[in-house]
Amino acid sequence: MSADLDAATNSLADPRTARSGNRQKRRGRDYGLVLLAAPAVILLVVFAYGPMAGLIVAFQDFNVADGVFGSPWAGFENFEFFFTSGGAGRILWNTLFLNILFLAATLGSGVLLAIMLNEIRGRVTKRFFQSVIFVPYFVSPIVVSIFLQAFLAGPSGRGGLVNDLTDVFGLPSISWYTEPGPWPWILTVVKVWQMGGYMSVIFLAAITAIPEEVYEAGVIDGASRAQMALRITVPLLKPTAAILLVLGVGRIFYGDFGTIYAIVGDNGTLFSTTDVIDTYVFRALRTIGDFGTTAAIGLFQSVIGFVLVVAATLVQRRYAKETSLL
Repeated sequence: MSADLDAATNSLADPRTARSGNRQKRRGRDYGLVLLAAPAVILLVVFAYGPMAGLIVAFQDFNVADGVFGSPWAGFENFEFFFTSGGAGRILWNTLFLNILFLAATLGSGVLLAIMLNEIRGRVTKRFFQSVIFVPYFVSPIVVSIFLQAFLAGPSGRGGLVNDLTDVFGLPSISWYTEPGPWPWILTVVKVWQMGGYMSVIFLAAITAIPEEVYEAGVIDGASRAQMALRITVPLLKPTAAILLVLGVGRIFYGDFGTIYAIVGDNGTLFSTTDVIDTYVFRALRTIGDFGTTAAIGLFQSVIGFVLVVAATLVQRRYAKETSLL
């Protein structure tokens, strides 16, 4: 006991000794944190940064025999091949337009569904509906394409449940798989069906973090449930929506390849409104086997996505600093 008192007295008498002990404790904690983070950092370096060496293919006339570092240099010819092709403008526009539709529709539906679920008072009922709307997120795009085929075309390619419904009201039938015009909206409905429940879970988690005192104040002021949802819940969901928006903007030049290709496939009739960069790259790689061109398009998508994320974050920081990521 007396030895501990002497050590404490000495440390108080010599501040340098106390600071040295604190540094040693912090250094020990830092080593522990480094060990915990090491596996994730190693995986990130190996699988995220390591493959970046392959970006050189975008500037090469790549062939398998010479390999990545032995293929002849082509400069920007691979980029020129895509941008000088007749379909580049259409593909870029489709990618941008469809992703804007998807982003706006999924965010809007997520907020709406989260507010509706939050208004359900029964715990069992609330969990049931939450599970029901979340299930489509796990449905394979192949299964979605089969369902859509049954709704729009039917087993024989004619009719379908939608056309049967329009016949009841005396409306003309539509050959959906030969009419490119409606497909951006059809794909948007599919995307909302798939992602609406997923987004609602994120927004519902944000709603549960809102203090109850805020709603109690609204009740005291005589606000109805709809008024509290509109004037309290929606404004307080803006930070979450802003973060999801920035993340979505970063992938705005990436088409949803799995869903679009599973539904549209190689139906050239629909390419004018559904062909996006990812499906174009897949067909180019499959038909002409040009790795250089496809790598160039992928690099272009990544660079544009990075620029858009930085721009969106700076705009968010400028006009809504409280919700900014930085």
